[in-house]
Amino acid sequence: KSITGKVKQSLSRTREAFVTQVRSLLVGKKLDDALIRELEKRLIEADIGVKTALRLITGIKADYKAGKMTRGEEVLEYLKRELKALWPEEDRSINYAASGPTVILVAGVNGAGKTTSVAKIARSFVDDGKSVLLGACDTYRAGAVRQLEIWSERLGVSIVKGQQGGDPAAVAFDACQAALARNVDVLLIDTAGRLQTQDPLMRQLTKIRSVVAKQIEGAPHETLLVVDATTGQNAGQQAEKFNAA
Repeated sequence: KSITGKVKQSLSRTREAFVTQVRSLLVGKKLDDALIRELEKRLIEADIGVKTALRLITGIKADYKAGKMTRGEEVLEYLKRELKALWPEEDRSINYAASGPTVILVAGVNGAGKTTSVAKIARSFVDDGKSVLLGACDTYRAGAVRQLEIWSERLGVSIVKGQQGGDPAAVAFDACQAALARNVDVLLIDTAGRLQTQDPLMRQLTKIRSVVAKQIEGAPHETLLVVDATTGQNAGQQAEKFNAA
């Protein structure tokens, strides 16, 4: 309940900027071309995305012209239904390895909160009674390794690290070897932040993944992209580029 409450509180500005405005625009109004144009503007301003906004508006226009939709309240119900349909049910449970360590690679742009997320994920595994090893593959950001060390100490888990400015793929190799030797349940690999437009750094991420795949069968079993919730449409580009790498 506390987590749900925090999420709702965090989304209060989104609710005010989008939900409240759209509701006030539609409730009690008769549907016409002008109202549909204004709704389209509001959807795009709310960063729903041009492609998605046009898809929604096209559906509304079709129903309006066919006489199936005449009131703003009907449009509101349509939006609720269609937006919900954009998020179908998915199995979001962790994909565990059939045998040996489960390797989870964590990536994302600078400052998105990867290292903190790694610590939170590690904590959840520890609470489930699983043994965890951390791979500190962010060898570039000053203090990144120390930050992960502090989390490892607080969580009571081991960490594999390298030299500042060293090859992160080498650290990934050592982490995999240690995970196999110690027979841990989960290996969490923290990586340096990088923009999806930085080709050399994206190739480096691909190298880390290749090294991990050669050391442990089926690895990485999960690749998690950490994204800032305020990023907006750029998050889609991040996901596409990181997924390709």
